[in-house]
Parts: sequence; C-alpha cells; structure tokens
Amino acid sequence: DINKLNSIIELNPDVIKIARKKDKETRSGKLYGIPITLKANIGTSDKMHTTAGSYALKDSILDEDSFIVKKLRSEGAIILGKTNLSEFANYMTTKSSNGYSALGGQTQNPYGKFDVGGSSSGSASSVASGFSVASIGTETAGSIIYPSSQNSVVGIKPSIGLISRDRIVPIAESQDTAGVISKNVDDAALILSSIYGYDTNDKDTIASKNLDENYSNYLTEKSIKGIKVAIL
Repeated sequence: DINKLNSIIELNPDVIKIARKKDKETRSGKLYGIPITLKANIGTSDKMHTTAGSYALKDSILDEDSFIVKKLRSEGAIILGKTNLSEFANYMTTKSSNGYSALGGQTQNPYGKFDVGGSSSGSASSVASGFSVASIGTETAGSIIYPSSQNSVVGIKPSIGLISRDRIVPIAESQDTAGVISKNVDDAALILSSIYGYDTNDKDTIASKNLDENYSNYLTEKSIKGIKVAIL
C-alpha cells in the first residue's frame, strides 16, 4: 500500500497521459516507457514540485528540468513521481529519524519494522516495494548505499563529476552526487549509462565531457576473482 509506506511524496498527475502517448509512439531510447521515481530534491519543471521534503518548499516550481531529468526523458523514461527522504537530505538535525520529512512523514521499510535508511529512503523503499522500476537518489555521505542496503536493493553512488547536480537541492558541493537505486545490477548499469554527461551548469562534470561509456558492458565478465571491492 503506497499510503502505508510513505515512500512517495507526490505522483506525476500526467503520468497516465504520458504512458498512453508512448504506447502509440515508435519506441526510442534505452529507457522507453520505463517508470522511474526521483528523490524529492531533484528538480522537474512539470506539474510536480521540488521540495526536498520541506513544507516550506511545498509549492516550489522550477524553471526547467534538472540535467538528469532531461537525460531520462530523452531516453524515453516516464517520471512517475517524487520520493520521500530525510528532509533536506538529512541536513536538518543530528537527531532526525531516517526517512522522515515534514511533507512526507515517516518512510517505512517494506520488509517490516526495520530502519529504512537515509536519506534516499523513499527511493529505496519505492523500488523494493515495486512502486517503480528504479529511482534516482542522491548521496552526500551514505544516502544511496545505506538505504539500498536496508531495503535489499542495488544502489550505485558514482564518483563526483560523473553526473550533473544541476537543479538538485544541495548539501555539500564537495561530496554531493546523484545515483541510481534499482532492483538489479543490470538496470542500475543501464540507467547510469543514460544519465551521466557533461553539463555546463556543473563544472565538475568536465570529467565526463569526452566519456563514452556503456556500463552494461562490464556485466559480461565471467568472474570477479582478483577484484578488490574495498579495503578497510
């Protein structure tokens, strides 16, 4: 039940109309017709708002889509709605509850009364419960990988500069980045390949200017033997 989990702050009021239109069109793009949710600090210029979960921004309207959303739409994805989060990406107080925002309430873990993780909690919960195929979250320090772990989904936190932060409510320019949360690694790689790129509104993406990468190609490796995943 979408209302019990509080993973969605706002649904796209035009999503059915958009989906029906795509049913009649010629398929184009890597993500054609795929419903994707966005963390509520990621900007869109449609009928939805960009709130970061804050009641103070409940009527916030943007002048244009964020760079990420432009990329998603160009690949044929359908923006299903905005997901709940730890308000302002967990920058309100050190005593805040993971997944709580004034606008969205407390996000719940679909697997039970477990910590839902923060701050991209609504993104992880919405994917885990099947509300969307995938979601775009953001991370400053653990806000993609932590809720992904808590909700048993796949999360990718890219290096700074791969994905534009244009029109995303920020915390720290030195650490902020958007990333993908999905049910499986294949989907995560496909979407990551669709949203990276150079954006003149984010100087750090100069690192992506001449990058021509398809991350799905890395999934054909037969073995991970010898690969160092992490060193503590």
